[in-house]
Amino acid sequence: MGTLVNYATDKGVALLTLNDPPVNAYTHEMFKELDANILEARFDDDVHVIVVTGHGDRYFCAGANINMLKEADETFKYYFCLHANETLLRLENTPKLTIAALNGHCVGGGFEVALACDLRIARAGTFQVGLPEVSLGVLPGTGGTQRLARLVGKARAIELLVEGRALPVPEALAAGLVHKAWEAESHDAFLRRVIQYAHEFCPPGRASMAVGHIKRAVQGGADMSLEQGLALERELQQQLFRSFDAREGLLAFTQKRAAAFHGR
Repeated sequence: MGTLVNYATDKGVALLTLNDPPVNAYTHEMFKELDANILEARFDDDVHVIVVTGHGDRYFCAGANINMLKEADETFKYYFCLHANETLLRLENTPKLTIAALNGHCVGGGFEVALACDLRIARAGTFQVGLPEVSLGVLPGTGGTQRLARLVGKARAIELLVEGRALPVPEALAAGLVHKAWEAESHDAFLRRVIQYAHEFCPPGRASMAVGHIKRAVQGGADMSLEQGLALERELQQQLFRSFDAREGLLAFTQKRAAAFHGR
C-alpha cells in the first residue's frame, strides 16, 4: 500500500513492517500508512492476527523523527501527536490479536507503538527497550505515560520515565515490558518464529473470534468498574455463544476430539 509501511499476509497473519532505514523513525506520513494498514487488516476477514515489526536487524523503531519535530510548528506537532494517538488506539481497539516483533532497538515512540500491541516479543541480543524522552526535555507523547503506568503500575512507570534509561532486553523481560525474548540467528529467523507463533492463534487450531473477544474484554474493561467490566464480559460471551466456533468447541470437547475452528 505504501513505502514507509510494508503490508503482507501469510495464512491469516498480517505483517506490518515499519520501513524507513536505518532506524525506522516515524513521520506523519509513516503513521498515515500505518493507520491505513491497520484498517486494511481490520476489515480483512481472512486476517486473524496482526504482527508489527521493523525493517532490518537493528531497529524496531527509534520513535518520532527528530528532524521533523525540530522543524515543525506547534500546531503541526499537536495534530501529529493526536493522529498518532488515534492510530494506536485503532490498533488497540481492533478485535484481533496484535503482536509486536521487536527485531532490534525499541525506544521512545517505537516502544509506544509496541505498548499498543497485545504481546511484545523481543529478539534476544544487545538491544534496548525504553522511553528516554525526558533526555530531550519532553515526555513520551504517543501514549507512553498512560500505557506504561497501566502495564507496570504508577510507581515503577514514574521511575522508568524520569530516569529515561533504556533497558537491555533481559531487564525489559524481567520488568514485564516484553513478554518473551527469543534467540535467533538472524532477523529473518526471528520473524519466521514470530509468525509461526502468530499462526497458533488462527483457525483451525484456535478460535480467533474468542481470542479477539478476550482482547476486547480486557482492553475495554480495564478502566471500567468491576460491575461494568462484568457486564461487558457477559455481552461478549453471549456473542461467542452464538458463534460457530463455540458450538464446534463444545461439541469437540464432548466427542473427545480436536476442534476445527473457522473464526466465525
